Amino acid sequence: MKKEGSDLKIMEEMERKKLQDRYIRFDWAIKRLLRQKANFDVLDGFLTVMLNEEIKIVEILESEGNQESADDKFNRVDIKALNSKGEIILVEIQNTRELHYLERILYGVAKAITEHISIGEGYEKIKKVYSISILYFDIGIGTDYIYHGQNHFVGVHTGDHLRVNTRERDVIVSHLPAEIFPEYILVRVNEFDKVALTPLDEWIEYLKDGTIRPDTTAPGLKEAREKLKYYSMSPQERLIYDRHIDAIMIQNDVIGTAKLEGRIEGKAEGIAEGEAKGKAEGKAEGLAEGMRQVASKMKDTGVDVATIVKCTGLSEEIILSL
Repeated sequence: MKKEGSDLKIMEEMERKKLQDRYIRFDWAIKRLLRQKANFDVLDGFLTVMLNEEIKIVEILESEGNQESADDKFNRVDIKALNSKGEIILVEIQNTRELHYLERILYGVAKAITEHISIGEGYEKIKKVYSISILYFDIGIGTDYIYHGQNHFVGVHTGDHLRVNTRERDVIVSHLPAEIFPEYILVRVNEFDKVALTPLDEWIEYLKDGTIRPDTTAPGLKEAREKLKYYSMSPQERLIYDRHIDAIMIQNDVIGTAKLEGRIEGKAEGIAEGEAKGKAEGKAEGLAEGMRQVASKMKDTGVDVATIVKCTGLSEEIILSL
């Protein structure tokens, strides 16, 4: 009996140590912890690494992602912050695929710009916006895990970068358009497969698998080791968090399985149709049928119609008819 009791204590101690080195996912932290001023240092560090300049957040602004919604368990979380330079920074985490994702982040940036300039104000009041998207789905083809987009006006013949003159406090100042136009950063988390050698790598490693090395010097991660510990949550908070993680895993598994089965069935039907109607028509109809199969399977597993529309591109009418 003594040995059994000793073994149980050893197992409990091992589990306790394991939990002590487990960290909360960033989407959960953004939704519930990083909006608190006491935790801005974690967010400051993350943004400093992402934008490659020192960032200080002074305020969290109201945004759509601040609201609880039916699909916030496994879809998207965002935060809108104002930094000490008066610039707006949008950080969004997207867990599932969305067909028109680029269009949506463009709309989000445009909305942020118009929300912070009042009717009648001069255009000089427009704020610079940074959009950072942390993506846990395959958005397209590329060999890197992080992409940066910025506006430049380049001479067609000379290749020089245009600088635009503006008047500030009765002084003519020359600006590059990139100092005014929005910047976009896309982080393809699942594409990160290297040894973390830089602060940026360390942050992506944490975003991917929750790892934060004990000796980290990356801005924000040292603070995250203290403030984002899974073990620091109450038992009730851990229960809610675990359900959140389960929901994400189940949702991604459902969508992934449905897509795979839909592609297989669509391809088979496309080949059969191709024998009779030609390869081009068969492939097109097969792919369409494959998407219907995907939608049908997602619907059967309880995925909401709005998410199915985003993932398949089918109309709501077609989905409801399945």
